[in-house]
Amino acid sequence: MIKKILLAVLLVVVVAGALVGIKALQIRKMIAQGESFVMPPAVISTANATSASWETVLRAVGSVTPVQGVTLTAEIPGKVVRIDFDSGERVEAGEVLVQLDVSQENAQLRALEASENLARISLKRIETLLAQHSTAKSEYDVALAEHRQILAQMDALRAVIAKKTIRAPFAGTLGLRHVNLGQNLGDADKVATLQRLDSVYVEFVLPQQQVGQVRTGYTVRVTSDALPGQTLEGRLVAMEPLADSATRTVRMQAVFDNPAEILRPGMFVNAGVVLPARQDVTLVPATAVLFAAYSDSVFVVEQAEGNGTQGLVLRQQFVTLGERRGDFVTVTRGVAPGQTVVSTGVFKYRNGQSVIVDNALNPEFKIAPTPENS
Repeated sequence: MIKKILLAVLLVVVVAGALVGIKALQIRKMIAQGESFVMPPAVISTANATSASWETVLRAVGSVTPVQGVTLTAEIPGKVVRIDFDSGERVEAGEVLVQLDVSQENAQLRALEASENLARISLKRIETLLAQHSTAKSEYDVALAEHRQILAQMDALRAVIAKKTIRAPFAGTLGLRHVNLGQNLGDADKVATLQRLDSVYVEFVLPQQQVGQVRTGYTVRVTSDALPGQTLEGRLVAMEPLADSATRTVRMQAVFDNPAEILRPGMFVNAGVVLPARQDVTLVPATAVLFAAYSDSVFVVEQAEGNGTQGLVLRQQFVTLGERRGDFVTVTRGVAPGQTVVSTGVFKYRNGQSVIVDNALNPEFKIAPTPENS
């Protein structure tokens, strides 16, 4: 019985040893295959780093303000008896817009005109008597003062009547009407806005470290979502002499012709001050950059060297980036003009990887791309 048990145990040990040996041989073979395995080269698309001369542009966010713009209000309270404009109408300087009730002032003016006529006749009579030495000089002085006082009262009434006639202070475009016939208009009630739109200001701020590069007369370009595909050029006309102590920025003002009245006060725009000096830059497609929190990088395509390796390999190169325009970004450090970099799909590759170049499907990169809106 014991002999049978020992035989059985021995048989189990032999079978287990055989299985372990076979498995060890399989693992050793797999390791050998893995060590001898060579990854096939990856297919990449490439682009050459190029040199270019770019304008130096200081960019900022600005807003449109009017060259002339006011909110029309009444200076003196009164009842609206006539409205001579419509919303959005163009008006000329001095054109009557709203007339308030001046019937009482006109009646008072007529009374003063009668008093002035009588005072003038009395004054002439006293002048004649004074010339004949038939009256005292004091009577003449009193008559003269009374006449001048009536003239002053008439001027005051005419000023009140003029203030109750609301006119356009300059030529421009009116906004929405905020008054109605018969309305009792207060001295601060809004009548309408009046804006001159044939030219406008664009105001923006630049940080203090850039102010020394800017001079009045420089060209300023603006773009806006209100001007799809358009760029307007204006001229820098003024700079605030004081910097904002909170933000350390200086406010700038540029003037733009606006004959089509596309730009409206209050609009947001992107502004750029064009400096006279140009800068030499190195360009790579923006899609060639592997953006990362620690540092940005590109994959440079180089000829493999050493260890009998042939073909092309990738070298990951950390770079310092500058301004981006269109499909390109400038590289201030890390890549030189003429070097070949991977242009697309950079997140899929690794340093030292063997590659094959195929640019059949490489996209066309442009400084000013014009994609079709679907």
